[in-house]
Amino acid sequence: MPTDRVTVVIPTYNERENLSHIAAAVTHQGYRLLVVDDSSPDGTGDLADRLAATDPAVSVLHRPRKEGLGPAYGAGFDRALHDGAGIVVEMDADFSHDPADLPRLVQAIDDGADLAIGSRYIRGGSTPDWPVHRRLISKGGNLYARIMLGLPIQDATAGFRAFRADALRELPYRDAQSSGYAFQVEMAMRAHQSGLEIVEVPISFRDRTRGTSKMGTAIVAEAMRLVTVWGLRRMKRAMRFRDR
Repeated sequence: MPTDRVTVVIPTYNERENLSHIAAAVTHQGYRLLVVDDSSPDGTGDLADRLAATDPAVSVLHRPRKEGLGPAYGAGFDRALHDGAGIVVEMDADFSHDPADLPRLVQAIDDGADLAIGSRYIRGGSTPDWPVHRRLISKGGNLYARIMLGLPIQDATAGFRAFRADALRELPYRDAQSSGYAFQVEMAMRAHQSGLEIVEVPISFRDRTRGTSKMGTAIVAEAMRLVTVWGLRRMKRAMRFRDR
């Protein structure tokens, strides 16, 4: 895949401290960058416009208000596909995802995968900045998702992933029920249900050094609630099929 047909979609909300640096790191590799800004009050959107004015590899999608990760990615996917991307990548703005890992995700798609997930929890993956309790909570959440949803994925909550454009078009991302980080689990579930080829690529996930994390208890609660609902529906379908 030519590098200029790879679009990295980065949703932003108050990421002014990180944006210039992450934009330079992405475009340096020849990839296109689409910034999806939810009217950040710190001026992130204005900075994105200035970057786009000087670099044709950068484009900006302004949204009128903060609605969550899922709707932001949905709008970004629409724009990237409309503009002819062959591979669409999800990535955070805060360098928790290392831009140097982008070529490995892209290569996994070139090698035949429909969805490549940057995984913290397969051999070679790591979370070096995390205390033990945070690692246990994250791994526990992923284990719960695997059991409830029947997913053959070690890191279903990961937010660093690449989609083959044709595969992404098959997924109902615009109809996602989740607005927060459960969006990642939902898209992994939909991809698995659609029979897409999914691979995990080991990455090292680092904590941000600039700006403020958007993760909160409400986001975690939404994810647990939705995974439980989806899992119970799956079990009911399995029971109905068994009883036929």
